[in-house]
Amino acid sequence: MNVRLYVWQRATAAIMAPLVLVHIAVIFYATRQGLTAADILSRTHGSAIWASYYGLFVAAASIHASIGMRNVLIEWSPLDERRAGLLAVALGLLLALLGFHAVIALVVT
Repeated sequence: MNVRLYVWQRATAAIMAPLVLVHIAVIFYATRQGLTAADILSRTHGSAIWASYYGLFVAAASIHASIGMRNVLIEWSPLDERRAGLLAVALGLLLALLGFHAVIALVVT
């Protein structure tokens, strides 16, 4: 892996670590309070803060996962670096598309 991708993957991991901890804390809070999915969606509806939070989460996870998959494809498949990179970019874009779709559903619905 080149230095640029190494730095990007470590940076996205550093971004995701606190986001995951907050996400887990929110899950524990919601379950202890007995909140239903409808209750949670009513609290997140129209919230720019939650949209930004989960949008950042999706962006970081998409970048992080695509770099990791590129490395796995290079090491474990017969693909050359260029094709592995293209496939990894496609995966990252798919993850971003699906993730941002979920963020929109969380905040808009």
